[in-house]
Amino acid sequence: MTPVLAVSLSFALSALAALALAPAVIRLLGRLRARQTVLGYVVQHEHKTGTPTMGGGIFLLPAAAAAAAFATEFSLICAALFLGYALLGFLDDFIKIRFSRNLGLRPYQKIAGQLGLAAIAGWFCYATEYGGGMLRLPFAEAADIGAWGIPLTVLLFVACSNSVNLTDGLDGLAASTSAGYFVVFAVLLVLAAADAASAGASAYGDQLLSLAGVSAALAGGLMGYLVSNANPAKVMMGDTGSLALGGAAAAVAAMSGYTLLVPLVGIMFVWSSISVIVQVTAFKATARRVFLMSPFHHHLEMKGWSEARICALYTVLTLIGGAVALIFARA
Repeated sequence: MTPVLAVSLSFALSALAALALAPAVIRLLGRLRARQTVLGYVVQHEHKTGTPTMGGGIFLLPAAAAAAAFATEFSLICAALFLGYALLGFLDDFIKIRFSRNLGLRPYQKIAGQLGLAAIAGWFCYATEYGGGMLRLPFAEAADIGAWGIPLTVLLFVACSNSVNLTDGLDGLAASTSAGYFVVFAVLLVLAAADAASAGASAYGDQLLSLAGVSAALAGGLMGYLVSNANPAKVMMGDTGSLALGGAAAAVAAMSGYTLLVPLVGIMFVWSSISVIVQVTAFKATARRVFLMSPFHHHLEMKGWSEARICALYTVLTLIGGAVALIFARA
């Protein structure tokens, strides 16, 4: 089986699996009364209260199965990391549902969990025999940054998990934006795997190809999930899904050495975080708001944009950022 066919099958089978899983998962969440509680100040979303949540398993299970099927060090570590973040998100969701509130884990508890998982990720990425500590640079040879890769990886995981979580504020937004992100990384990693194989590093190429397969599985699973999550959503991913997606987004980048491309491919995740930081900083300094509401997708929503239009904008801009990243990576 050719690498492109293997990755394409990973995408297609995961999409079909997510489509098949969704109805059963939604029914199960309904019976368990795992329902969303919407923040009180987001009045335009009050009608979404009661929508089944914690639906991240719809796309995470096919991705984990794909990782097991490829069965390489990279694919299995990647799955372990995003499932670890899924568990942290599950705890957050469980507390919200158990106590019927929108706030789950306390901020210090969530950041402690994220940092702990990120530290484990940093060590795994550094300790691997396949290019641990390697950082690919645009227009230059890859650099070996050694143990400095650990704090960089910790920063990447914490930033990605929080940024994807912030972007999960509209029906289909985090899912469609993440799907674009993982499509780009699947293409990028297939090309990198081919380069490694042609250079005689076939074992390393196999590792990169397995990451491409996991990326494709996440993208495919998200496409299948979007059938139920697009506006009006029948299910929400919850922190179970959004934290896991952030962990996966960081994992595929860190393990392949493409950390510096994340701000381009994940440009809309970065913008979600920046918009919140700008809003909070400006309000504390001047008592004025830069945006009608943050993150930025709520600003657009209050400007009259539909949720579907905002999702389309974020996905297109993600793909444009991804195209630029591919040019840099191949330069």
